[in-house]
Amino acid sequence: MLYNLLWSDKGVFAYLDLKSHQKQLKLRLENLGGRSLDLSQEIRWLKSDRAFTEKMTRAHGNYLRDNEIIYLFPGHTPEGSVGDDIKN
Repeated sequence: MLYNLLWSDKGVFAYLDLKSHQKQLKLRLENLGGRSLDLSQEIRWLKSDRAFTEKMTRAHGNYLRDNEIIYLFPGHTPEGSVGDDIKN
C-alpha cells in the first residue's frame, strides 16, 4: 500500500510531476496569448494603415523608394532592422 501511495502512476510523485507540467503549460499559454494579441493588432494595422504596411515592406523586404540607396553588410545587420535606418 505504501508503494502504491508513493511510486505508482497515481502516487505522490506522479502528482508532483503533473503539477509541475501544468505550471509550465499555463506559462506557455499566457505567453502565446500575448503573442496572439500582438499578431492580431499587426494584422489590423497591415489591413488599414498604409504607412505601416510600407514600413514593414521596406524593413523586411529591403524595398526602396526612388532615388534611395541601400547598403547591406552581410552578418552585421539584424533581420528586420534594415528599413528602420533608411531615411526618406
